[in-house]
Amino acid sequence: MIAFFGCLVVLSLIQYSILYAKGIVESILTESFGLSLLHNLGYTALLGIILVFTFNFWESLRPKYGFRIIILLLSILLIIEAILISYYCVTLVPLGSDLMGYSFADIKATIANSGGLSIGLYLLAGIAILISLFLVFYKITSKLYHVVSGMYPLTIVFFSLFVATLFTEGKPINQNKTQYLAVNLYNSYTDNNDYVADVEYPLIKDVDSENVLGAYFELKPEKPNIVFIIVEGLGRDFMGEGAEFGGFTPYLDSLSTQSLYFENFLSNTGRTFGVLPSLIGSLPFGKSGFMELEEPPNKLTLYGILKQNGYHTSFYQGTNSSFDNVDNFLMGEKVDFVLDRSGFGKNYTLQEEDAAGSSWGYPDKELFKKSMSFKRAQEQPRMEVYMTISNHEPFIPPAWAYYENKVEELVSKGDFNDRTKRIITKNDNVFGSLLYTDESIAWVMNAYRTQPNYNNTIFIITGDHRLIPIPQESTLSRFHVPLLIYSPMLKSGKKISSVSSHFDVVPSLLALLKDNYQLQMPQKVAWMGDGLDMQEAFRSTKQIPLMRNKNELKEFISGDYLYTDGEVLQLNEDMHLNSTLTASDAIASKFNAFKAMNSYVTQENKIIPDSLAIFKLEKEAFTESEIVWINSVSNGRNYDNAYLTARELAFEKDYDKALLLSRYILSEIPSHIDTKILMGRINAWNGNYEESISILKSCISMNPNYIDSYAALFDVYFWSDSYKEAYVLIDTVEENSSDAAILKDKISRARKQYMKASAVETEEKISVISPETPESTQIVSNQ
Repeated sequence: MIAFFGCLVVLSLIQYSILYAKGIVESILTESFGLSLLHNLGYTALLGIILVFTFNFWESLRPKYGFRIIILLLSILLIIEAILISYYCVTLVPLGSDLMGYSFADIKATIANSGGLSIGLYLLAGIAILISLFLVFYKITSKLYHVVSGMYPLTIVFFSLFVATLFTEGKPINQNKTQYLAVNLYNSYTDNNDYVADVEYPLIKDVDSENVLGAYFELKPEKPNIVFIIVEGLGRDFMGEGAEFGGFTPYLDSLSTQSLYFENFLSNTGRTFGVLPSLIGSLPFGKSGFMELEEPPNKLTLYGILKQNGYHTSFYQGTNSSFDNVDNFLMGEKVDFVLDRSGFGKNYTLQEEDAAGSSWGYPDKELFKKSMSFKRAQEQPRMEVYMTISNHEPFIPPAWAYYENKVEELVSKGDFNDRTKRIITKNDNVFGSLLYTDESIAWVMNAYRTQPNYNNTIFIITGDHRLIPIPQESTLSRFHVPLLIYSPMLKSGKKISSVSSHFDVVPSLLALLKDNYQLQMPQKVAWMGDGLDMQEAFRSTKQIPLMRNKNELKEFISGDYLYTDGEVLQLNEDMHLNSTLTASDAIASKFNAFKAMNSYVTQENKIIPDSLAIFKLEKEAFTESEIVWINSVSNGRNYDNAYLTARELAFEKDYDKALLLSRYILSEIPSHIDTKILMGRINAWNGNYEESISILKSCISMNPNYIDSYAALFDVYFWSDSYKEAYVLIDTVEENSSDAAILKDKISRARKQYMKASAVETEEKISVISPETPESTQIVSNQ
């Protein structure tokens, strides 16, 4: 146990060294580091108490058994702690009960994209060094065995040390990460959220939100376009007057003076997973975020309501839309067009690869350029939503040297204190990414001026959460983001200091549209918010739940008080927090009531009844016997492996089972395009050419750049003698896909077959015309 504690000390030193190198802590050997040693000592003591019984049991069976088992267990725990520290150094948030909301692939991607301890040789080397260090420490400390040979007296000492740590305040930075994870998982599963009420649908309310935005606009007779730009990591600390790290978003700073600018605005979640449901749907969280629900409940969103009222709906993102189940959410709202990483084509450049050899996706300006390449109808109003990615790990903006120099120049000219300068300098890639994203937004806002109905467009710009790698002042900083509502139709700009959240945007936008246009609205709604507070002076009057991470609903604002981890803090102007003597019982009671309601409405499908749903829940149901078989061939959530199994079944001509497994994959991951292509091919092999062509055309519509869709459709056209359609497809693939050359044989075949079929068709037409009749000769001449 002493050797184990020695390794924890080394891991703590590594953690504080990394944080110091990033400019996050002032020095390594601080009071916080001392507290981390104390907490690790308590963790070691607790393990000693638990493991002594395991040790004695196995030693009594056979000498050295207990010793070897304890060595193995402690080695595993050290590896877990090292990985959790690596994750913390990347995200600055310890992995807690939100572990259940993220897949291993998500966690691995987060660490790998940041160059942290992740995969491959680095992981193996780190484990080897750590275990070697453990064994070396054991060799050294085992010489003291005669001093501590009385196990149970030592256990009493351990127990006393553990009890002492219970009375020592712990923060994420100095707590043992494995213990933090275990405690949070336990608390999550033992949290009592039983909902007790006589209301079946507790969120249902009348459509009566006050039109608080109407006085600020001079609207036109036609419905306006609505454009959301959700900026990754755009926290209030980086934008607007008085920002701690100001100066790196000059365009947005300027735009805020021409907008309705909400400076004390809140994101309802501390990570990207919750921004779409909150901002576009004013929806509750569920246990791990709305988009993680196994059975998504009926809902209303701005997407659905505007689509019902004639809007063309779209979503643009530079990374994979399957991440965080964004694709499921969008398809559930029948969004007309979705652009993600797979749909860009040959004329756009991916973000540079990181240290792990992977690229997060297309950077922000590439995203905006691609979106501007699409034609927009003059006569149809549009709702468009962008999610940017460049302000995300690994923070590699294009033309990095240029932005590095700009950061250096801004630091030298800026009025920053020494601490802020040091943080910016040590995180110049982060601030360079901020500059790049700001310039990209300036570019797209200028590009929109050339689009149809620009003068009848409302832009909503906000952050999904605050940037993670930069030190934050308080728990609330993670959620503190700006909101800008800009439009050529605005009468004037205005700064608003009252507190609102993403939950409040949809109610206010719909109230604006409803009062000025003949919108077809639901009879009732179920918004979490009640509309934007337009008070210019600071005030906080709302009840606002805040989900820190997936599975971590720990913060709750009630009026001007913040409840966080059992502590109550007062919310002051500029969103600063002060300690207070206010009793937490009343606020805790409100928070617990919300958590119970949140769990009830999402688990029991009680947000809205079927009668109010615009797009009802349509997830395919499978019989018990089908589920048993599916689980027997596809155990777990690795849908790529399930696809490979379905493909193998299709190759073996077991088409029915291949289709069943494919339908199951698409019920869970609707954007799994390889599975859709496989279904198209299987239908063709079964002779269902019409169904096959329909499926494959939808694949091309989903992702115009993906070459496999065209390859399959060329084959189906060939098998079904659809030579003209195959010939027309040639232009489509060459225009949209950067990999068209791969299909040169299929393209050549399509051309030859079309020319041959055309020649045959011409001969047949000529053959039915009699050359002996003058009128017939005239017809041939005309043809």
